[in-house]
Amino acid sequence: MLSDLHIENVAVISEAEVSFGPGFNVLTGETGAGKSIVIDSIDAVLGGRVSRELVRRGAQSALVSAVFTDCDAAEWFRDNDLEPEDELILQRRITADGKSSARVNGVPVTAQQLRTLSALLLDMHGQNDGRQLLDEARHLDYLDRFAGDEVERADFAAAYARFREIRREIERLSLDELEKVRLTERLQHQCEELTAAKLRPGEEAELTARRDLMRNSEKLSVALEGAYAALYEADESAIGQTSAAEHFVNTAAGMAGELREAADELTQARYLLEDAAERVNDLRESLSFSEEEYNVAEERLALLRRLERKYGCDEAGLVDALEEAKTRLEELESSADLLQQLDRDLERAGSTVLAAGAKLTAKRRSAGEALAERVKRELRDLSMPSVQFLVELRPRATADGFDATGCDDVRFLMSANAGAPPGRLSHIASGGEMSRVMLALKSVFAERDAVGTLVFDEIDTGVSGIAAQRVGEKMALLAAHRQLICITHLPQIAALADRHFDIVKTERDGGTYTEVTPLDHAGRARELARLLGGDVVTETTLQTAEEQLAAAERFKQRGGNEHA
Repeated sequence: MLSDLHIENVAVISEAEVSFGPGFNVLTGETGAGKSIVIDSIDAVLGGRVSRELVRRGAQSALVSAVFTDCDAAEWFRDNDLEPEDELILQRRITADGKSSARVNGVPVTAQQLRTLSALLLDMHGQNDGRQLLDEARHLDYLDRFAGDEVERADFAAAYARFREIRREIERLSLDELEKVRLTERLQHQCEELTAAKLRPGEEAELTARRDLMRNSEKLSVALEGAYAALYEADESAIGQTSAAEHFVNTAAGMAGELREAADELTQARYLLEDAAERVNDLRESLSFSEEEYNVAEERLALLRRLERKYGCDEAGLVDALEEAKTRLEELESSADLLQQLDRDLERAGSTVLAAGAKLTAKRRSAGEALAERVKRELRDLSMPSVQFLVELRPRATADGFDATGCDDVRFLMSANAGAPPGRLSHIASGGEMSRVMLALKSVFAERDAVGTLVFDEIDTGVSGIAAQRVGEKMALLAAHRQLICITHLPQIAALADRHFDIVKTERDGGTYTEVTPLDHAGRARELARLLGGDVVTETTLQTAEEQLAAAERFKQRGGNEHA
């Protein structure tokens, strides 16, 4: 249940606190007073789209907070690694540049997380939902929502995914002959070119090092000659001097034992110097390069780098490109046999899809009959005694007889008048009838949904007189089992509220302000009188308002068993 709504700097609302109660909550006010802003605020805090136009002029940011109680969102908290609390506090801040941030119980969340959570808390019927009902592409979603056919839809989706996978593979292999010849020639050229290159991973690095060595061979030779002479060949070479020192220290160690360690260290030093001299000499003697060897290395490197540029990869990628070209070429050469096998697989997969689709259709057909009966019952309660409502299922008009949604085209048909054949909602239903159809659907779905709060933004569009009375009574009955929040212009609906709020827009200090005020019994009577008679509130309209309130109370006490 939505218990508290706090609004700051949203459009013409500077600041407002609204404490909703259980049951039927109604908001009324003059056209343009700001009723829709309250709905926009609720939508924003539930993760709806927001823009900078929502921020009050001159303010740095807008803030909406909503407190929910007695709601079941434990699974959402587990999925998002958050700890549930007794109260659920949602916050949404929108800055003047259009950016927004959201929190749940003080923890930052994304707008998508907020939308997922809000689906468990509240169902909102906006002013354009009636127009959505005219879109027959949405009728299947309404039916599936009622049918509870998640298992059948999951089975169908798995079968359809396999079917599409096979078909994509067939499309990939099914090239026309000219394209197949071109692709074969290109792949053959790739294979020949890369095979002729005799690729070997690591070769490029080896060649680069060898080429750099050849480029610097003259300077390197001079350095090695000097190093070898200093280590071994010079009159006072490092090895010679170390050997002499080793000899003298060994002699001294025979007389002074504490020098034995020094003598051993000199011996180790001589070994190390001899090893170094030997490695220097090996490299010095190997520095015999021909111009031909250098040119071969340069040409090989140029080939490797040209291939890398051509195929857009490194040396290892060239090896992979060769293997890929070979595999693709083999596929093309055996594509006729493979396509035959895939065609057989596709036929079997199509049969599996149709079988899964038939089960889904049967579930939908049964649910469609039940939904039609439930909606007719609801509409007859809403002052449409002669209504006919049908859920029509037809085979899906596609080449395969199915698509990702199943094998069915679904649309709702209705006749509001006795003797008239059912027709498409867009051709048959008036605005007031559409409002009642939507309310009927909401009433039916409410029996199955766990959502605790329903919000209606002007569900009474196009409704008046007895029909308006029945709409109000239907909403009052709905509110006996869950919380309803409704914006209305009709006194018949407002009279049935358990809690009534007045939305008033005023101008002061050069600014426009909207305030939301809860009404007591006397305030409700005055507001109903205004809805009945406009600006002129008379004793007669006040008396009529009191009579409406009394009749509404009698209806609620009787639980709707008979009309007030």
